[in-house]
Amino acid sequence: MPPESRGVTLQTNLYYANNRRNSKGSSSKGMAIISGPCSAETEEQVVQTAQRLAATGKIDMLRAGIWKPRTKPGMFEGIGAKGLPWLQQAKKLTGLPTTVEVATGKQVQDALTFDVDVLWIGARTTVNPFSVQEVADALRGIDVPVMIKNPVNPDMELWSGAVERVARAGIKQIGLIHRGFSSYGNTEYRNAPMWHIAIDMKLKYPGMPMINDPSHICGRRDILLEIMQKAVDLDYDGLMVESHIDPDKAWSDAKQQVTPEQLKEMLDKIIWRKEDINSEEYHAALEKLRQQINHLDDELMQILSQRMKIAEQIGQYKKENNITILQTNRWNEIIEKAFAKGEKNGLSKEFIMKYFDAVHMESINHQKKVMDS
Repeated sequence: MPPESRGVTLQTNLYYANNRRNSKGSSSKGMAIISGPCSAETEEQVVQTAQRLAATGKIDMLRAGIWKPRTKPGMFEGIGAKGLPWLQQAKKLTGLPTTVEVATGKQVQDALTFDVDVLWIGARTTVNPFSVQEVADALRGIDVPVMIKNPVNPDMELWSGAVERVARAGIKQIGLIHRGFSSYGNTEYRNAPMWHIAIDMKLKYPGMPMINDPSHICGRRDILLEIMQKAVDLDYDGLMVESHIDPDKAWSDAKQQVTPEQLKEMLDKIIWRKEDINSEEYHAALEKLRQQINHLDDELMQILSQRMKIAEQIGQYKKENNITILQTNRWNEIIEKAFAKGEKNGLSKEFIMKYFDAVHMESINHQKKVMDS
C-alpha cells in the first residue's frame, strides 16, 4: 500500500518563495527562511506573529514550539496539543506552511491531525536512538517531510543514525538542521557551531537540504546576523530563526528571539552569495589558484610522510631504551612554538591545536606500531 501523501514536498516548502525573491533580484540563490516563536503561548500571539512575518514578504514557513523538552523540571514545557489549532488558523490566514518539533509517536499523530506540513526532530531526541525509532515508527506509511536537528552532543554518528532510522521508515523527504552543540566551558555561544561537523554531514548527504538554526547557536539576538551570514556563505539551504511579537516577554528563550520586523532588517543586511557565475575569466582564475592549492597539498602530504618516518625512528630508539611514547614536556614545547609561529602567519589557535593534535596522534600511532613489532 503506498504511503499516505500529505500533498507537500520539502523542496517546495523550502524554495517556493525564494523563486519570487530571486525574480525581484533581492538574492542570488534560493534560501528558505523559517520563522516563528520559540513557543506557542496563546492563539493571539501565534496568529499575530504569523501575520507580521507574512507581511515582511520574506518568510517561507511558520515554526512554533508546541512541545518543549526542557533541561530542568519546572521550566515551561510547551502549551501542548491545544496549540495546534492556533497554528492551523495562522496557516489559514497567511498561507504559510507550518512546522513543529515532535519527540514521541503521539506527538507525530497529533501534529498530522492538525495538518502540520513539516515535522522536525529536536536535538534532545536525536541523541536518543530509542526516541528516534519511536518517531520513525509513527511515520511509517506517511509521506511527510521530516527535518532532523543535530544531537546535543557533537556526535556525527548519532545524527547519521537518526537520518537512517527515518529513511528506513519510508520517509523520502529528509532535511538536516544545524543548531550547534553543547560544549563545556563555552561562553561565546549558547551552543558551539562546530561548523566542521555540519559540513561533514552536508558532504555525506549532498542531496539533503541543510538548514541553519542561528537562534539556538547564538542564544542571544545581538550576534544572530553574524551566524546567519556565515550560513549563507557556506551555501546552506535555509535559516530557522525564532521570532516573537514581544521577545522580551517570551515564555521561553527570550534573549534569542527577535520581532518579525527586526528579522526583516537582518535579512535585508545579508549579502546573498552566488553558487557560481557564467564567466570564463572567473573560472580560469579560480582553476589557476586551485592548482596551486593542489600542488601545496601534495607537498604537505610528502612532508607529513617524512615526518612520520622520523617519528618511527624515534619510536625505535624509545623501544630499545624502554622509554614511554608520550612525552608531555616535548608536546607542550611544540604547541607553544606552534601558537607563536601560527599567530605571525595568520593561523588561528583553534586550527593550530586541531592540526598538531591530529599530527601528534598519528605520530603516536606510528611509534606504537614500532613498539609492538
